[in-house]
Amino acid sequence: MLLFRVRRHTISVFVGDESGMINRIAGVFARRGYNIESLAVGLNKDKALFTIVVSGTERVLEQVMKQLLKLVNVLKVEDISKEPQVERELMLIKINADPRYRLEVKWLVDIFRAKIVDISEKAITIEVTGDPGKMVAVQRNLSKFGIQEVARTGKIALRRERMGEDAPFWRFSAASYPDLEEMNKRTPLQAKKRTEYQESDKSTGGDVYPVESSDNHSFNQVLDAHWGVLNEEDTSGLRSHTLSIVVNDAPGVLNIVTGVFARRGYNIQSLAVGHAEVEGRSRITTVVPGTDESIGKLVQQLYKLIDVHDVMDLTMMPFAERELMLIKIAVNSTARRNVLDIASIFRAKAVDVSDHTITLEVTGDVNKMVALQRLLEPCGICEVARTGRVALTRESGVDSSYLRGYSYPV
Repeated sequence: MLLFRVRRHTISVFVGDESGMINRIAGVFARRGYNIESLAVGLNKDKALFTIVVSGTERVLEQVMKQLLKLVNVLKVEDISKEPQVERELMLIKINADPRYRLEVKWLVDIFRAKIVDISEKAITIEVTGDPGKMVAVQRNLSKFGIQEVARTGKIALRRERMGEDAPFWRFSAASYPDLEEMNKRTPLQAKKRTEYQESDKSTGGDVYPVESSDNHSFNQVLDAHWGVLNEEDTSGLRSHTLSIVVNDAPGVLNIVTGVFARRGYNIQSLAVGHAEVEGRSRITTVVPGTDESIGKLVQQLYKLIDVHDVMDLTMMPFAERELMLIKIAVNSTARRNVLDIASIFRAKAVDVSDHTITLEVTGDVNKMVALQRLLEPCGICEVARTGRVALTRESGVDSSYLRGYSYPV
């Protein structure tokens, strides 16, 4: 009977970075009538990790996963719903700023360990991270003040690392820190178990993800770890545009929207899909490179879609932007202290610890994500899960990143 029970599934899809991949993956769900509740696409080097949340029976989801594996450049598909996992989501929520209730808002922000990222006479923008249940609780408690806008990334998840030598990333960590082998001496029975595990485990270790490498295929790279970084010498007018699209929350809508990008040859650099402030609607936040003229035409094409309610190009406006990243690092007792020191500088939080790994949660802009990854690479990065960018306009009109790159409009 469990095979026919509808439940929420978290599917992790690891793919080679290629143009049109988002549209093809969304199409697999759309053709079977599945409504994607949330989707987060993050990049690490030349590969991308999709974290997709859908509801369905186990039997049908198993068939969908088999169809996903048939797609070109899909390297790995897993349903991690049944395993212990660290799950996180990022939300930016803009509420009315009535002076009479500001003290109560600040009190709620402290309770939920959130942050105020923008404040003006008319609105307060709050950043909050946590599991999906926490997001719902925050929205319910802030709804009495009047919610103006909500932008959510969708859920990302990493497995909680097991203790001991039979854990997935034990060999990778032991290769980086030989003293771990001495610290985990085993009894003869445990040693036999370890030998059997190693013989049965044929996956390659030491890469960011333990999957077989591709046969040196050259991909048209869509996502770039440095997207959004301004190049003052670029005179072509090509730059990253942040689009906020409000659509109906219905099966196939994401496939239709991404199809507009794919048919016109646009490379989506970042994508985040989550529930909007209105029941029955979702907000898609995407980053697309192009000139102002070409993106203007793209916005007009998106407005023609029946399920699209609003499209806004936030690029020329002051806006608050955030990303969320979960990163698992190989450590020993000495390296763990160094990693935690680096984490404190970046205001990151440790969300899972084992005897040979530590998992950090960090939020910020893309430059902060890249800087943290570069500092942690010498330690050995086991896994990375990143969301796309979410953004809301700043009612205060202040945006330091905007001022760094462009002249402020008069």
